[in-house]
Amino acid sequence: MIAQTQDEHATRIPAAATVDLKLEVVVLSVSDIDRAKRFYQNLGWRLDADLMSGDGSRVVQLTPPGSPCSIHLRQRNHDSPGRPSAGTWLIVSDIKAARAELIGRGVDVSDVFHFSPEQKGPVPGPDPQGGSYRSFASFSDPDGNSWLLQEIKTRLPGRGLSNLDVPTLAELLREAEQHHGDYEPTAPKHHWSTFYSAYIVARENGKTPEDAARQGVLQVEGARP
Repeated sequence: MIAQTQDEHATRIPAAATVDLKLEVVVLSVSDIDRAKRFYQNLGWRLDADLMSGDGSRVVQLTPPGSPCSIHLRQRNHDSPGRPSAGTWLIVSDIKAARAELIGRGVDVSDVFHFSPEQKGPVPGPDPQGGSYRSFASFSDPDGNSWLLQEIKTRLPGRGLSNLDVPTLAELLREAEQHHGDYEPTAPKHHWSTFYSAYIVARENGKTPEDAARQGVLQVEGARP
């Protein structure tokens, strides 16, 4: 028998987190944003967005095929003193709950903030309209590596899904039900699960509801006896 001893100085293992922190975006600093955009599009990566963010900077988001995580292209001189560094993004469904849990674990987290077209830099407090993609908080590790929390309650069309929770799956099933109901009167005899499964997989892979419905139809038609 091997004797077991307990080291009173052993590192305490913290309890598992209760709030999901989903790795969403890796920020790439580039010298020519248009050249980088062409490069990644040439690789077959999906262009999700090319727009001006609330802080006045241009954001180009692309996603590798089948990936739940995207990249943001940022001009190399984007960050400036007094403005939060882009860092690496973590997505949460409830930014207040996520912030409270991190603080409870000894992390120094910024107050929640948002951006407004009328003001330069971050504005204290969450987005007044409570919109998805608009409320943030930030923290850093002991080496100064920065992390940005972003609250997303409802995703943009075509944006991939990952780590399904009950509310998200319920919404997907409602979507599938609606599109299946539109198709069913003219569809060949089939089991509803054939359409539903193709629909949900397509949505998880970043397809729009319309494209996912087409995948459902193709699955049904291909499965005809």
